[in-house]
Amino acid sequence: MRYGRWNLLVLPLVGMTLPAWAQDVRIDPSAADTRDRADTASDDDRPADIVVSATRSILPPNALPLTIDVIDRAALDQQVAIGGSVVDAVSNLTPSFSPTRQKLSGAGETLRGRSPLYAINGIPQSTPLRDGSRDGFTIDPFFIERVELIYGSNALQGIGGTGGIVNQVTVQPPRTEGLSGRALVQGTTDTGFNGDGNGGKVAALLAWKSGRFDVMAGGAYDKRGAFYDGHGNRVGTDLTQGETQDSRSWSAFARAGYALTDTARVDLIANRFELKGGGNYIASTGDFVINRPTTSVRGTPPGVPATNRTESIALSLTDPDLWGGNLVTQVFFNRSRDTFGGEVNPIATFQLVKGGTLFDQSQNRSRKYGGKFSYERAVPGFEALTATLGFDALYDRTEQRLIATNRVWVPPADFRSLAPFGQVNLALFDKVVRLAGGARYENVKIVIDDYTTLASYGSHAVAGGSPSFSKALFNGGVIVEPIPGIRAYGSYAQGFTVPDVGRISRAIGRDGVDLDTYVDIAPIVSNNRELGVEVKRGPMNASATYFWSTSTRGQVLVFVGGAYEAQRQRVEIQGIEVNLEARMPISGLTLSTGFAHLIGRTDSDDDGKVDIDLDGANISPDRLNLAASYARGKVSARLQQQFFLSRKYEGLPAANDFGGYNVTDASVRYQLPVGAVTLSAQNIFDHFYIDYYSDTVRPTDNEHFFAGRGRNFTLGWDVRF
Repeated sequence: MRYGRWNLLVLPLVGMTLPAWAQDVRIDPSAADTRDRADTASDDDRPADIVVSATRSILPPNALPLTIDVIDRAALDQQVAIGGSVVDAVSNLTPSFSPTRQKLSGAGETLRGRSPLYAINGIPQSTPLRDGSRDGFTIDPFFIERVELIYGSNALQGIGGTGGIVNQVTVQPPRTEGLSGRALVQGTTDTGFNGDGNGGKVAALLAWKSGRFDVMAGGAYDKRGAFYDGHGNRVGTDLTQGETQDSRSWSAFARAGYALTDTARVDLIANRFELKGGGNYIASTGDFVINRPTTSVRGTPPGVPATNRTESIALSLTDPDLWGGNLVTQVFFNRSRDTFGGEVNPIATFQLVKGGTLFDQSQNRSRKYGGKFSYERAVPGFEALTATLGFDALYDRTEQRLIATNRVWVPPADFRSLAPFGQVNLALFDKVVRLAGGARYENVKIVIDDYTTLASYGSHAVAGGSPSFSKALFNGGVIVEPIPGIRAYGSYAQGFTVPDVGRISRAIGRDGVDLDTYVDIAPIVSNNRELGVEVKRGPMNASATYFWSTSTRGQVLVFVGGAYEAQRQRVEIQGIEVNLEARMPISGLTLSTGFAHLIGRTDSDDDGKVDIDLDGANISPDRLNLAASYARGKVSARLQQQFFLSRKYEGLPAANDFGGYNVTDASVRYQLPVGAVTLSAQNIFDHFYIDYYSDTVRPTDNEHFFAGRGRNFTLGWDVRF
């Protein structure tokens, strides 16, 4: 399916003549902070004001030229019960997000064709210097109050976010005196009730409030069984990148706060998360010619099972009424260890001599700390103008080691970012028109010492260096809201990240390279333009958005010789996203639909012009979402279906074309005298399919030809007190 830029532009404009299309903004009515609450539309159809912390502003979303979505606690719990993770929840509800790989690795999962920035309370979870793609699994969703989505490239949170921001806001402080809490018990099984397919989860959170002081602490344990596909066979195991099936995860969370005044408070938040593979299965090769996927058989893989471990702590001081403005400060520390599985045969990279049989496996080690400061208020004497000033600092040190032989694969790299920023928002004509804009000045430095590449790359000596990058990143937009709840906007925003420096530096295959002048590690700047219309009135909640983004020297993952290479190429992406939600005359019933169409092109021959399509490792398929939700009295339920549409990739082998598939999920919840019981089912029709990543990136690789998960059930009971 091919659309030109102007053809794509017509569709959002046509939406202005229809009853409604909208981006759904969902807020949990039980959120602890009243600023984060939003009720259903009132009789006068005025949309409720909400605050999305990831925007770095207390202005409501309708005052910002952005596409914003918020997944509240109820919707998040529902989706996590179906899919098992925050990543699944975001993917299920967001048409322009890739279908998940259902693996521990999120490589190839994109938002609007680019990598999203995962954050917890604004703290980045990514390891950009050596992207391990584990940033979607750094906290148990039991401790997440809501998920904030900001679409498109922007520099609001600094490095990353070229596709958007996925900010996970942790549970809020208790509002009532004394003891309160929540507990969850649930079990999961496949449709065949196989013993090794069973899993279970227990989690609890206790909170105490006494006057100005409050404290929370909790833990979660999740055991996942083997996954089975629609034909009743075990889903194949990816020993190297890691699995969520046949795994165990432990998570601990704590929060303590003290109200210094009626508005100012200090909070200390700590989190530890570890997900480790069970090590009970090895892969059994499939056959793509006859569409037989890779499966798993009992066996003990060599080495240490793939594991993801993250620890973080953050201290914040906030005051929404300091000298008439909003103060937000935060300092944080975060470290992670991503252990990848090892296999002798495909890891020729690790050999000391050609044709050797040495076993090894790698581990990413990343440690980051930083601070954030921002202050926002209306300008005295000119209250229509709201200004924000801030400063961010981030330090990151990352390396990748071969832990079986204690060798360095990716040399330690130090990243430092210092970034002052400013934003303004001007309301005109009684807020009918708003002008917004700002700039962020990024000063980045990367330091890598001299090192020697592995023998498989030629044992080349590479001169280290300290390349730097300084650039002002701009954003601006206009919002027109002639009637409360109906608005149109246009915006331009720049985002930036660094390429996968580790992947590039470890694979240098020639002598004489000096990293000070090595162009391939220069940062990636993305330019995002967006036009959108939204209607949030009465029973309708709808939007249509057209977006396009470009990077002169973007990063494309290219599968070469059995491994990925990060290549710097020009990238152009454009697309449309349409969403519609309507409350029906039947009390409690809501119907919704969403559609996304993306075109991604890249410059494969480095002539300055895009010439081939991006493949499935770099862009998501077109998608249609359909859903029906019901909530009345003690019962709530949801039925949802996702259609991933077939696609041909111009300039790529026919084997990479995507055949398409669809999945239907369901969930029902019933309130008991004590707590509530939830029954959820994923892929209720037990549809067999090859997952999108395998079908489009490695379609002829019999060892990584994975099927998607078949029908499975989750039964849970949770209680709040």
